[in-house]
Amino acid sequence: MAKVLLFTALILSIVVPFRMYFKGERSKRRYKISLAVNALAFFGLMLGTGLVMFGGNAFAAETAGAAAAAAGTATGLGYLAAGLSIGLSCVGGGIAVASAASAALGAISEDSSILGKSLIFVGLAEGVCLYGLIIAFMILGKL
Repeated sequence: MAKVLLFTALILSIVVPFRMYFKGERSKRRYKISLAVNALAFFGLMLGTGLVMFGGNAFAAETAGAAAAAAGTATGLGYLAAGLSIGLSCVGGGIAVASAASAALGAISEDSSILGKSLIFVGLAEGVCLYGLIIAFMILGKL
């Protein structure tokens, strides 16, 4: 029941501020306030949810089950690290490819002889995603 309640609270923290924004006069100031309320509510609930999930009992470290829980937490954090390494490297690679490709297209339209040089820079930007994938495989190999 607690999971359903927390999930509902997270969804409402996203929906309610934007509903209030669309309900009234749409202005830049109102949008900024709505976005700030949305971010505070969402990340506040995420922090509270994290504390509830990972808080636990202070005396649990003395029990025999604490070692198994620590191993489970370490495995979960390993999967989280692998996912973050792939996700963040792909976001960074996407930003780099967007910049490099648009500049390459502009340069190629002026002088078509630099196609090969410009493709190298776009390929280097895509390599960032592959590095994140390799790191994720290395992390998963350690689990």
